[in-house]
Amino acid sequence: MEADHQIAFFLRELAAPEPWRRAAAAKGLGRSGRTEQVKALTHAGRDSDPAVRAAAALGLGRLGAPGADEVLIALMRDADAQVRRRASVAARLLELTGPAVTGAFGRLLRDPDRYVRLNALTGLTRLKATGDGKALVLLLGDPDFRIWGHARGLVASQMDDDLRAEVLHTARQGPGAARARALEMLPVRDTHRLRDSLREGLHNPAPEVREAVVGKLVDLKKRGTAALLLTVLQDERHPDVARRLLRALGRLGERRLLAAALPWLDHPDVGPVAVDVLADIGTPTAVRQIRSVLTQWPCHPAIQAAAAKALGELGDRKALDLLLPLLNDEDRQVRSGALTGLGGLGHHRLPPAERRRAVEALMHCLVSDPQVLWHTGSALRGYPEVLPRVRGLLEEAAPDVRATALSLLDDTDEADGRLFLTYLSDPDDDVRYQAAIGLGRYAEEHGALPPGGDEAIGVLTALTSDASGGVRWAAARVLRALETPDAEP
Repeated sequence: MEADHQIAFFLRELAAPEPWRRAAAAKGLGRSGRTEQVKALTHAGRDSDPAVRAAAALGLGRLGAPGADEVLIALMRDADAQVRRRASVAARLLELTGPAVTGAFGRLLRDPDRYVRLNALTGLTRLKATGDGKALVLLLGDPDFRIWGHARGLVASQMDDDLRAEVLHTARQGPGAARARALEMLPVRDTHRLRDSLREGLHNPAPEVREAVVGKLVDLKKRGTAALLLTVLQDERHPDVARRLLRALGRLGERRLLAAALPWLDHPDVGPVAVDVLADIGTPTAVRQIRSVLTQWPCHPAIQAAAAKALGELGDRKALDLLLPLLNDEDRQVRSGALTGLGGLGHHRLPPAERRRAVEALMHCLVSDPQVLWHTGSALRGYPEVLPRVRGLLEEAAPDVRATALSLLDDTDEADGRLFLTYLSDPDDDVRYQAAIGLGRYAEEHGALPPGGDEAIGVLTALTSDASGGVRWAAARVLRALETPDAEP
């Protein structure tokens, strides 16, 4: 009876002189009404006030009743954006189908209101229809990432011959971001049909188009592409495009890149890529330019980190003296790059005195700089002679250092295998995890636990219920390697 009284009240309010009362009544009927109220809400959908029409559309969607198709499709053409929003949501909620609904959603793809466009895309996705192929493809250039992301997904899923033709047309001469994303979507077999427009696209005023064109030209693998891109790079001023050009020319193995890369060497966004390109060139002149990043002018930390990494991996004869001071830099990114460089340097043949200097510096970092602990551990893998000192840290070091030290141990060595057993019961999650990981590698290598490890089966079984998910997984890995019946993850 109470619900009936509410419905009767809302029906009376639909005739109120004030629009806000009529709108509230339409919303109320949507929440508590029944299918019999569809007619009243349909009538409210033709109200002179847009707030009432919007409320009526929302109410029809909430009622979930049939018979609202015609009025909702009409409201999807309404002059008021709020009404179009509510009507498009209601059409989705009611799961309306048919050519008229598909056409209505297709028209809304061009709507000036972004929420209406988004509703149209989700509606068409449910219907597995494109609605309006040209409008859909143009939405690839929408500034709202949700809209162009939905549009790209819908285009990819419904790519028939007609839609592919529209994508090709947009990739040839579409506006800005739409053209760029259409180019990125096309497979190589379709890119061949765009060769002429790609050359023109290298000079397009939109940087996103130029960037996409570079990628497609590289994919085509045509003779003369490297020379063309090198010429373009010399005149390019946009960092995103320059970064793409540098990577593309590096991928193509262009050896004449040195002079074109140098102007970008101190740019915070492009500099790291320029360093990588110079490292790939690897000539004495290129290496000198990489050194200059660390010696001649102040650079962005990302560029310094890239230069440090490159010099170490190249095994540059002057790298050690340049890298060691960077371990005290105030910027963590620079210190991390220096550590990566030292790790790379360790894989080259260094004089014993230089290796000792590197080891001393890395061991100091291991116990004094927790911010770069992972990078320190990774660098130490290039210096196997450090293992005895690493083992000596285990008893007294902080938990994070103990975990890193365990990750460096030799999982084929029996003595190190016993150390893994010892630290399975450590109170620290990371230490237990690294002990179990090392033990798992040992078990996979030997098919058994280290001598004296039989009692560890119970510990490992208990660890499969550990509070840490990583520890549970690592312990189960050991048990699987041993082929025990308790090897559930």
